[in-house]
Amino acid sequence: MTCVIFFVIISFFLFSTERAQAVEDPFSSFNNKFGVHILFTSELESAAKLVNSNGGDWGYVIIPIQSGDKSAAKWQKFMDDSKKNHIIPILRLATEADPSNPKVWRKPTEYDLIDFGNFLNSLDWPVKNRYIVVFNEVNRGDEWGGNLNADEYAHMLSYAVDVFKAKSPDFFMINAGLDNAAPKAPPQFENEYDFLRQMHSSIPGIFNKLDGFASHSYPNPAFSQPPWSLSKTGISSFVYERELVKAMSGKTLPVLITETGWSGNALSDAQRADYFKNAFKTAWSDIGIVAVTPFLLSTNGSFTEFSLINDDGSPTLQYIALKSLPKVRGMPALVKKPPILLPQQKKVLGYHTMLRNVDLAEASGNQNSSDKNSEEKKNLLSDLFKKAIFWIVDR
Repeated sequence: MTCVIFFVIISFFLFSTERAQAVEDPFSSFNNKFGVHILFTSELESAAKLVNSNGGDWGYVIIPIQSGDKSAAKWQKFMDDSKKNHIIPILRLATEADPSNPKVWRKPTEYDLIDFGNFLNSLDWPVKNRYIVVFNEVNRGDEWGGNLNADEYAHMLSYAVDVFKAKSPDFFMINAGLDNAAPKAPPQFENEYDFLRQMHSSIPGIFNKLDGFASHSYPNPAFSQPPWSLSKTGISSFVYERELVKAMSGKTLPVLITETGWSGNALSDAQRADYFKNAFKTAWSDIGIVAVTPFLLSTNGSFTEFSLINDDGSPTLQYIALKSLPKVRGMPALVKKPPILLPQQKKVLGYHTMLRNVDLAEASGNQNSSDKNSEEKKNLLSDLFKKAIFWIVDR
């Protein structure tokens, strides 16, 4: 009988922890790549109406979280609202204005990362993957205390991955999106490709530690180039970034275009609407893109030239165009609370970390029916293992 129990337990352990120690592959099921960038948690419901429109579900929203903005009530409500509205949140870490120079962002410290890790790990997330972008456009001096430094950022990024992964393997770690139009003029600016090479030179293998790659694929120069421009500074810059990272690391990272958009100072609303429709059908149809989150849903006076909603609250033609595009009903892996075990069950099984704690989002219709049936069979088999062990223990 002891041998039987041992065999069942080992079989269950191998089966149920097959993917428990890593992030979920965003492409392992249907993925709705449509998303949008917001600045305030109160915009979440409005964002959901855009990214989950026209057949879509479980789209993406990216939002910055500053080091001094760690209200548990505020951010847990954001997570709860994300679950309610079927939104996959991406949180971008940020500091605040530097006290000695308010025109630049304060350079982060290791303490900031530890504090962020502790706080964000304390929240109940709506999906298994906890997407984290480690700061913003760090190839600009004004985003790094006034003086950019690729070596410092590489070490900070590496440390961030270690800190967050130690808290939970579900943290999906992503680099800072870089300014794709920055010239080579340190310490204020650095060409993004040279910056990436300097990061790799500082810490060989730094990109192997990441789960995804953030790109700011803006249509530069002047945020005004057409979507069919395939330059290294255009909306296809993610292709060149991805290939460079692959050449240095041997790893093809999934891409998240966390900022993009055309300027209203250079183009009409109608032109920008057409450009968005073209981009999603061409450059951004790339199968390696997890999410595209245009900057910005709405504005509070800043960045008006990129806003998808007018000052009076009415939708722009860009918004209408994005809303009209057909979308996918996403099926991300969701967080499921582990079952409560009896003391004698804990003795045999260990604690709940051994149990599979994810489930797939429900999808309507017959989408991906064969994959869904396969998943159901796996879950059924897993349940049978659990019941067998529980029955043996209870005997």
